[in-house]
Amino acid sequence: MAALMNVDAAGHNLSNNNKLVVGVVDDAENPRPPLPCTAMDDDDLSARANWLRAAVLGANDGLVSTASLMLGVGAVKADARAMVISGFAGLLAGACSMAIGEFVSVCSQRDVELAQQLDRDEEKALPSPVQAAAASALAFSVGALVPLLAAGFIRDYRLRFAVVIALATATLAAFGCVGAVLGRAPVLRSCARVVLGGWAAMGVTFGLMRLFKATGM
Repeated sequence: MAALMNVDAAGHNLSNNNKLVVGVVDDAENPRPPLPCTAMDDDDLSARANWLRAAVLGANDGLVSTASLMLGVGAVKADARAMVISGFAGLLAGACSMAIGEFVSVCSQRDVELAQQLDRDEEKALPSPVQAAAASALAFSVGALVPLLAAGFIRDYRLRFAVVIALATATLAAFGCVGAVLGRAPVLRSCARVVLGGWAAMGVTFGLMRLFKATGM
């Protein structure tokens, strides 16, 4: 009886093993549909985040450099026209410089990625140098317009300075907030860093140009 039970148990186990093997074969012949892959979606979101971060940085550069230039000129000459003209010249020069630099940079990146694709025999969307250059120039121009619009309609010297600094500070804080959200960093610390950096640039430019005027150089 014990032997028979062992045989039955063995047969039962063998039957289970057969079912297991059949199940494996069935799964191999009829594989389950693959789960939806989100790698492409992640790459697309990452690319968009990089573009948006670059746009924020370009606008920040346009704001800080143009505001600093205008305050520096204002430290030497109180004429509103001189400040606006210098700011507009800074906008044009900075936008062209940003566009050319971005174009050259993305062209180099495109060449590297193209060489890698040829080595790996794969196809992947390549960045557009023209699109990158246009986006960089546009972002810089948008940032540079902030101090230009602030100073263009105010005649009083001190009020014009105060409005430029106040509007630049508020815009820098907004840029810092956007950058913190994109980089998943503390918002307060990011805003403070961006604002303090902008203040430092504007203060140094104004102070040195004021010294330049005082010494009569």
